[in-house]
Amino acid sequence: RLMPELPKFDDEDLKSYGDEEEECALSPPAALMSVLATQELLLENILECIPVGEFAVIQPLSDEFCLVLGYLLTWKLTLAFFKAASSQLRVLYSQYLRRTKSLNKLLYHLFRLMPENPVFSGPTSEVPNKDIKTFFTEELHLDVK
Repeated sequence: RLMPELPKFDDEDLKSYGDEEEECALSPPAALMSVLATQELLLENILECIPVGEFAVIQPLSDEFCLVLGYLLTWKLTLAFFKAASSQLRVLYSQYLRRTKSLNKLLYHLFRLMPENPVFSGPTSEVPNKDIKTFFTEELHLDVK
């Protein structure tokens, strides 16, 4: 709930960034970026031996699973922050992510975490091979119980 409110504070300082000739960048919240940087290093250690195109098998409720989930939830917060920002602020934030190569790292991690066959293992229809459900066709509910 807090993330959409944070860009308002950077809107006040936006005028000072447009006067310089060099390419400007503005960091999203420092605490969020610090957590993201730490998680990127941890995920790189977990996925270092897996090339892009291959996929990692992460066992549910393992330490690796918790790290991956934390990393993806941090990106979810970052994207909620971006969504609430004005277009001018998005440009500055994206320049920061480009300089830190965070977007590149996200794509590398996603392409190594994405399953080869994203079949949805939840409740399925009784007719086999009829309308196969995947993670891309079904809505996923992430309610914490």
